[in-house]
Formats: sequence, structure tokens, C-alpha cells
Amino acid sequence: MVKPARATTEEGEPEGDSELEAGRMPFLAHLKELRDRVRNAAIAFVIAAIGCFYFSDEIFEWLREPLFNVWKAKKLPEEPFFVFTQLTEPFWVNMSIALWAGIFAASPFIFYQLWKFIAPGLYKRERRITVAFAIFSAIFFTAGAVFCRYFVVDRLADFMLGFSTPTQKPMITMQSYLALIRDLMLAFGAVFELPLLIYFLAMIGMVTHRGLWKFNRWFIVIAFVVGAILTPTPDVPTQCMMAVPMVALYNISILLAWMVTRRRERAEAEQRAREDE
Repeated sequence: MVKPARATTEEGEPEGDSELEAGRMPFLAHLKELRDRVRNAAIAFVIAAIGCFYFSDEIFEWLREPLFNVWKAKKLPEEPFFVFTQLTEPFWVNMSIALWAGIFAASPFIFYQLWKFIAPGLYKRERRITVAFAIFSAIFFTAGAVFCRYFVVDRLADFMLGFSTPTQKPMITMQSYLALIRDLMLAFGAVFELPLLIYFLAMIGMVTHRGLWKFNRWFIVIAFVVGAILTPTPDVPTQCMMAVPMVALYNISILLAWMVTRRRERAEAEQRAREDE
């Protein structure tokens, strides 16, 4: 972490505290703003969840495909299947799918409300990119879930079904499988937000590419620790499948921070030159 750099306008002029003061609001107004943003995000989520419930069967079929493919590839005695231990379990599985899919479907609007709530505490130049941040936040969040679905779930299923024997057969419930995949996809979605988070911190001057690069070796260790904590399975391959993308995303973030820091330092240098003249 470094000392926040002095913000400047696009013309290179230093931004005063007046912009921050203009965006500040009384405490009660701040609570009202929070209420409105949560309400708007909740409305978007409910609408998205209702729409996703209609496609819950198709979504679950898409989620179970990696497991069934590995099941067939291993030529287990039975055809791939799920079991349910309660009469209402299939219905609640569909409900859960609709709720969690609704988060991803409504994520652009949810992130937009989040950034709009944060915006009053930013400079005017930073507030202008709220929409872009909301869009890219949703894209990165969804990309993490898609990465998990296509590159992690099948390897996890291959590892876990490898414990099957003639006397030890898999009997997987719908609810347990959905809970496992849901937790994995949400964890990967959160991890893929790392470049945007670091870009935002670099934009407001809290970090620079120099400090991030020095911290790189420690972040590799942290990535594997976080991978072990966030992945709901104890196997090392799944933890590595999360840690390796985290390290890659962190190094991409260093490049983004370098671009932001270079632009800010150039503006500050031009401002100092004008002051010297």
C-alpha cells in the first residue's frame, strides 16, 4: 500500500476537496441512499430469479453435464443419475437454481447499484466510469463462473469419481451436487473480480504497480491459501485450479495499475512543469 496520489483533472489541474464535498451527504441521506440502492438491486434480482425459474431444468442439465460426461467416460456400471432423499427436493433444487442464476442474470444492475452507492465518495472524474465498472464487474463475475463450469467441474468430477469401486458406488443427491457447484461458481466469480478491484484501487491512488510487483511473491502464497479456503472440496487439483488463475489475474492487474499510475504521474509532471513556469 502506498500513500494516495494527488488526483488531477483530465487537463492536469489538481482536483480540490470541493468535488468530494459536493458528493457528500448527511448521515440520514446516506442511509436513504443505501435503502434505495438495496431496493433497486432486490427488484432486479427478483425479476431475474422469476425468469430463471422458467429455465431451471435447462440450467440444471447444463450444470450436471460435466459430471455425467465423466461418469460415462469412466464406464461405471450404472447409467449416470441423481437421487433425492426428500419428496420436495427436486422442487427446491429448481428454486435454488432460479435464485442463484438470478444473481448472475441481475449482476449488471446489482453492480451498477453498488457503484452508484460508492460514487458520492469519489471525484467527478472517477464517478463518470460507474456504468463501465458495473458492466465489466458483471462480465468478470460471470466469466469466473463460466470458467469454473468448463475447466474445473469436469476435473473435479474425474478426481472424485476415481474413488468408485465395485463395492463403493456413487449415490449423489441433487441438492448436494447443486450446493457444491454453486459454491465453486460463486467463489470463482468473486476471484475474477480481482483485476477490477486493483484497477479501482490504482485509480484512486491507493496502490501502484511498483508496490504490487514487490508483493507478487507473497500473493502467490496467499492465492493458494485462499484457494484452499474458498474451494469447498479438499482436493489439491481444485485448489490449484483456483490459485493459478488468481496469480495470473494479479499479474494482469499489475499491468493495469502500471497504465493508471503512468497516466497519473504524467499529469502530475505536466502540472508541476506549468507551476514552475
